[in-house]
Amino acid sequence: MLLFRWMLLLALLTSLVCFMFYAGTGNLRFRHYGWVVLKWALIAAFGFFAVLIMERVG
Repeated sequence: MLLFRWMLLLALLTSLVCFMFYAGTGNLRFRHYGWVVLKWALIAAFGFFAVLIMERVG
C-alpha cells in the first residue's frame, strides 16, 4: 500500500515536472509526456481507490 502511494506521488510529480519543462521551453514533446503520465497516474489512482472501496464494502 505504501509503495503504491509513493509510486502514484512520483508519477504526479513527474507529470508536473514535464509541464514545467513545457512552460519553460515551449517544446510540445514535454506537454505530451505530461499528459500521458498524468492520464496513467489518474487511472491507477481510480483503480486503487476502487479496490479500497470494494474492501470496505465486502
